[in-house]
Amino acid sequence: MDTVPMTKEGYDKLSADLVELESRRPKVQLQIKEAREKGDLSENAEYHAAREDLSMLEGRISDMKDKISRAFIVDKSKIGGNTIVFGATVKLESQPDKEVEEYTLVGEGENDPLNGLILTTSPMGQALLTKKVGDKVEVPAPRGMLKYKVLEIKFK
Repeated sequence: MDTVPMTKEGYDKLSADLVELESRRPKVQLQIKEAREKGDLSENAEYHAAREDLSMLEGRISDMKDKISRAFIVDKSKIGGNTIVFGATVKLESQPDKEVEEYTLVGEGENDPLNGLILTTSPMGQALLTKKVGDKVEVPAPRGMLKYKVLEIKFK
């Protein structure tokens, strides 16, 4: 059973998300009860939709509980060094077009790829871990191998 690294902020956000999801459960259960009371379940679309909603909700709740139970809170003040690890902000130059991109490696509950916050467990995060300034990085992607050069590593 692997630990899931995350900051205190990420842990708190994940915990709050779990509470919010669990608060939805009674409403969905009520929808199932009301749909069941309408009669024949074999042709009751409302019933089947509500059951599917509950199943998806329970799956997400279970997944979050699992991550929280395996959480390893990382003290950001003790992160540093010259290699890419959890918490590092990395400036990359894409090859061959030379565009500069910046990413921060984060844990569960903090990821926001559109704003440059990527999970250490993502393909990009995995490819970056342990690299140093000047290293070449190859990331497998659906459209082919993405290639980067590490320009800078910093810790906030």
